[in-house]
Amino acid sequence: MNLRRDVFQAIADPTRRAILLLVASQALTAGAIASNFDTARPTVSKHLQILTECELLEQKQNGREIFYNINAKNMKEVADFIEPFRKMWDDRFNILETIMKNYKPKK
Repeated sequence: MNLRRDVFQAIADPTRRAILLLVASQALTAGAIASNFDTARPTVSKHLQILTECELLEQKQNGREIFYNINAKNMKEVADFIEPFRKMWDDRFNILETIMKNYKPKK
């Protein structure tokens, strides 16, 4: 059975989110990524496969090694979805901040 995954299923797992954070600043091999986790290497490979299937990671071969790096273009789908919620909470916190600044305790 071939499951179709989307980016939101991919980032639902904390290990996959951690992998995305690791490769956000530099491309890493599977071994380098796996060394950051206390799980079996095949487990990390499965996470890499899911992230690659969802096109959140790209693979680039350099000699015999495969490097994984983040696909920023597809991360935008996640950012676009979250943006209205971020704005809503920013607005709510700004209102709360205004209320707190104007609050005068009763004596």
